[in-house]
Amino acid sequence: MASEHSEETNADNTALALKILVAGGFGVGKTTLVGAVSEIRPLRTEELLSELGQSVDDTGAVERKTTTTVAMDFGRITIRSGLSLYLFGTPGQDRFWFLWDELSQGALGAVVLADTRRLEDSFPAVDYFEHRRIPFVVAVNCFANARTYGAHEVSRALDLDRGTPVVLCDARDRDSGKEVLIRLVEYAGRMHTARLLDSVG
Repeated sequence: MASEHSEETNADNTALALKILVAGGFGVGKTTLVGAVSEIRPLRTEELLSELGQSVDDTGAVERKTTTTVAMDFGRITIRSGLSLYLFGTPGQDRFWFLWDELSQGALGAVVLADTRRLEDSFPAVDYFEHRRIPFVVAVNCFANARTYGAHEVSRALDLDRGTPVVLCDARDRDSGKEVLIRLVEYAGRMHTARLLDSVG
């Protein structure tokens, strides 16, 4: 019995939990992605869009959107035995960007969700993570009525640093979202390792 408890304790001690941000423009699918991949009931801080907010929230490309995240979304997914990701979805509107600094503390990396119908909405998130040297991948959420772009086209349109991964995804699909997160963990791991080697070299 004691040995069983010891094994469980050791397993807990070796478990790795990583913090990941899910960012992007208003209505791009951040809440949807977190909800689709989370193995726990996701925490959501959504409020109904108000008439007051219509003057500052551009709903032109997302006419059917009725709610917005006002603080964060939170979920958790186990990538493999001993590795879990804690997902923090950021609010998309610029009036909530003051929350990003707090949410980004201790993050391994970020997913920047993009909508090809309004790629310009991705620039603030891309700039934010580039300036803070937080590794990120761009995940193009493939909406049904959006034009299909290749990874190279998206990379060039967003003026991404060389090597920044661009992947296509369906934010509603758990397997698709999980693949994006795996890609991010692999990329961020390489980036952090390279920086560590540079610092000791």
